[in-house]
Amino acid sequence: MKFECSAQELLAGLINATRALSPRPAMQILEGVLLNAQEDEVELMCSDGSLSIKSRIKANVSDPGQVVLPGRLLTEIVRKLPEGTVHFSMNDRMVVTIRCCQSRSTITGMSPADFPQMKDLINTHALHFPQKRLRDMISKVTFAIALQESRQALTGCLMEVTSDELRLVGLDGFRLALQRMHDQFVLPDGVDKVTAIIPGRVMNEIAHIMEDDDGMATFHLDSTHLMAVMGNTTLVTSLLAGEYINYRQILPTSWLTRVTVKRRELQDAIERASLMAKEGKNNLIRMKATQDNLKITSMSELGDVLEDLDAHLEGEDIEIAFNARYISDVIKNVDEDCCTLCMNTNVSPCVISPLEGDSYLYLVLPVRVYN
Repeated sequence: MKFECSAQELLAGLINATRALSPRPAMQILEGVLLNAQEDEVELMCSDGSLSIKSRIKANVSDPGQVVLPGRLLTEIVRKLPEGTVHFSMNDRMVVTIRCCQSRSTITGMSPADFPQMKDLINTHALHFPQKRLRDMISKVTFAIALQESRQALTGCLMEVTSDELRLVGLDGFRLALQRMHDQFVLPDGVDKVTAIIPGRVMNEIAHIMEDDDGMATFHLDSTHLMAVMGNTTLVTSLLAGEYINYRQILPTSWLTRVTVKRRELQDAIERASLMAKEGKNNLIRMKATQDNLKITSMSELGDVLEDLDAHLEGEDIEIAFNARYISDVIKNVDEDCCTLCMNTNVSPCVISPLEGDSYLYLVLPVRVYN
């Protein structure tokens, strides 16, 4: 094997591919990145057994070949190289020499024979999404995905696609995040809705790989796997099995209290109140909504905080308490000037949504408190 390529492009490809590496791989071969030099490009692929990521970079290949090199070590070596062209060559003992300007490194490679193959879903139905919008949706949902849950499906993100809407849902038992994209999507013949539960870690990796431009991401799905194609990078992952919670049953259909407040002021007030709340036993903040006013308080043995905000109230006055971290995480993911908080009682869910439209919806469970 012998090729040369741009050091910057090689590093970008390695960064994307090595996102699939597990911190504790089951086999030594899964610590590696497979380099496949062919024609005018080099494929870089990593896998942890259930997630595989392949990146393609342009290269001048004089001798095609394959080898598996330690993924993280190779990435750090290339990261430290000077800008310019990097030259790879391999001898018959699978020792790879890497040269760039005045730098030379050698790495002993492994045979690619035992490296897992990437599942090919290219012949399944394709769904196309604008990368920039999808990346933004993912970033505003994944915080609500459960990290450790006896019900495995909740460690994933629910994706629902109909002919005119994409929905992403994250739910951990204390809060729910829902993002909507209204667009036209072509579904397989005879199918009204495509549904998949994508592992939360994978959704984060997809968002990191996507580019901040108007390019399209293409998703291919079967009953057990997802293939996402984003520019020169392809990701294949196993989907989570099981039934997702029927989140529609959780969402209130009416409200008795609706508070409209400036989002930036609300976020700042919650963050200041959270400083004192985390010093207490329960990390609680309280909200009291009355006509044209929203008071936010927190207390601990060290002191207390009072925040007084202008707000517009529709309906009944209410006093309600939240875990400071849960309500703060939600408000951080609202990017409009104003938002609304809809509530029925101080023990029923609070729904945060935009003033107009339905592009997002967040739900937070309150904490029952006794005066």
